[in-house]
Amino acid sequence: MSRPFVVHPLAAASAVAVALFAATDAQAQAFQAGDLIVSRTVYAGTASTVTVGQTLPGGGTNRAIADGSFPNVFKNEVPDPSFGVTSPIFIDQYSTTGSRIGSLAVDPSLAVSSFASKSELALNVSTDGSAITFMGYKAPVNTLDVSNSNTAQVFDSTNPVGSTYARSVVQLNLSSGAMTSTAVNAYSGNNGRAAVLANGNYYMVGNAGNAGNGSGNGTTLSQLSDNTGVQSIAANGSGNTTAVGVAIGTYGSTTGYQRGFALQQLPAYASTPGKTGKDDNFRGMTVFNNTLYVTKGSGSNGVNTVYQVGAAGALANGGSLSNAAITILPGFNTTSEKLLEANTNTPAGVTHPFGIWFANSTTLFVADEGDGIRLGQAHKSTAQAGLQEWVLSDGSWSETAVFQKGLLDQATYTQGLPWNVKTDGLRNLTGTTNADGSFTLYATTSTVSDETTHDLGADPNQIVGITIGAGSTAANTSFAVLQSAAAGERFGGVALAPSSVSAVPEPQTWALMLAGLFGVGRIARRRRG
Repeated sequence: MSRPFVVHPLAAASAVAVALFAATDAQAQAFQAGDLIVSRTVYAGTASTVTVGQTLPGGGTNRAIADGSFPNVFKNEVPDPSFGVTSPIFIDQYSTTGSRIGSLAVDPSLAVSSFASKSELALNVSTDGSAITFMGYKAPVNTLDVSNSNTAQVFDSTNPVGSTYARSVVQLNLSSGAMTSTAVNAYSGNNGRAAVLANGNYYMVGNAGNAGNGSGNGTTLSQLSDNTGVQSIAANGSGNTTAVGVAIGTYGSTTGYQRGFALQQLPAYASTPGKTGKDDNFRGMTVFNNTLYVTKGSGSNGVNTVYQVGAAGALANGGSLSNAAITILPGFNTTSEKLLEANTNTPAGVTHPFGIWFANSTTLFVADEGDGIRLGQAHKSTAQAGLQEWVLSDGSWSETAVFQKGLLDQATYTQGLPWNVKTDGLRNLTGTTNADGSFTLYATTSTVSDETTHDLGADPNQIVGITIGAGSTAANTSFAVLQSAAAGERFGGVALAPSSVSAVPEPQTWALMLAGLFGVGRIARRRRG
């Protein structure tokens, strides 16, 4: 059964706090071994951020239908499918019992997120245990449509968003709390989702190319393909990144040119290659036993499943990854997403993997974010949504359980919004092995709602935990909600500070920071069961 969690209110800093508490050495806070680390972003716009009738960067001749006031600002996704507003990032620290310890504001000059983008801010602990990393954008707060902007490496003239902004990898030192950032030209037209530091290199996952854009020019699509999937750059570098995946197919073709994995490699699709650049639209990542693993769970191209990048143990002894094959783990889904979507019966095999955590070499947990179909709409499938447990036997992985209790059966909630929100699955994931051999996992949730004209990513989500032991089943084991975000907040990634962190705590630093938030913070609403 799940162990209980003690829930405390979560202070949500406003935009004023960003100016007051940009992370500096003087404000740096050490993270304690075993503490839960959570990334969070807060909408900082006001009514004047967007004016009704103004031109939107990705809206063509369409005009804004709502001002910048939350939450209706995100109804501008109707005239502008690329709509988003950059927002400040916070790194929160919790004890493993759920008590909130404090929060660090990320200096917006290092990186911002994009509200309401749902796939950003994953946290990954470096392979040496010294730091966590995450991705954002090099742009001012309250800038429109940055998450679909071009980068300097690949400027796509057919992208409806014509602006140019670098993506940013932020490294946070777990012993001191100090942060640095690296500007990169990866993921033009779309977003970088996650990064991990291994042997002096950043390995990143994300997607390039603004959805639906492109003139059909194979050269442009191939340039974007070289800019997507798994990318790498030296941790002390900046600018252009290198595609890790081996080139497959013909450069300049509108179909089949991919970096790492290509649909036509599977016998069933040998004669039906996918759109160039879209088979490697990865979302989650982890390193286990010196091997990099990634997931694909969105988009109508390629295969939504779990992949291994390069050879097993390739990152051992200071190793690196380049020109690597990216292969589906044996036993995981190998059916194309396009074929699954064409089946209106939405079979139980439809899966949308996001975060992954290896409990050991034969036990793998996969966070499935659900299908994202809004409440009340037809053909919704929940069979695989939540936490999947997989076991390796005779060289192949088999799914043994899908944990949903306390997650998908929660009541709808509003947090003061004029529509209903409900948990749809899980996104980012981390965990630990307990002394009795059980596993405690922590995750952030995905959401859907019954409102049809706003971006679902603007809805508040949750931090949840679950403990799974030898006698656990989907029926007798339940999630506990650690915290629900307030309206205008979104939780991103989760990580556990490793045992190698041994810094002396600095409570006076937190006291000063939290004192400064007096009068501008918001208290999140209590948890919901």
